[in-house]
Amino acid sequence: MAERYLVIDRLKLSYEGLFNADELHALISSFFYEKGYDWYEKMNQVIVTPSGKQIHMILEPWKNISDYYKLIVSLKINIADLKDADVQMEKTSIKTNQGTLRIIFDGFIISDRKHKWSQKPLYWFMSILFEKYFFKEHYQKAENWIRNDVESLHQKIKTYLNSFTQAYGR
Repeated sequence: MAERYLVIDRLKLSYEGLFNADELHALISSFFYEKGYDWYEKMNQVIVTPSGKQIHMILEPWKNISDYYKLIVSLKINIADLKDADVQMEKTSIKTNQGTLRIIFDGFIISDRKHKWSQKPLYWFMSILFEKYFFKEHYQKAENWIRNDVESLHQKIKTYLNSFTQAYGR
């Protein structure tokens, strides 16, 4: 069985105020597209309540970086009380959303992504030895890769949300 190593553990981002939910989704999907990830949307749930929309999404884009390693970024996005809002900017009305956003980032490295080394006990044992002693540099590269991608996405989302705060002052 392939081993699943947790590299980024529950990196959180919280925001309350004005933002555009569609633009945020487009920002995230374009980021993964530019980085060469394959898109996997595990769950997308929208509940309409009197206080606003409640959106819960789980995204797990993945990327094969070698014949042996695979990277998975898990995003748990919760948007609470999402309402439409109109903002007046210099005689024009801009349609946007207002709500509470919470995102949790996790980063994983999957070894033996094709399950070739887990078929027999001897192969599994050899794969553990190879990973521990011979492929240590390859694992470190994969770990740095997933860290950089997750931190880059985290920073990009923070910058996007802060642009709303700076532009509209809310």
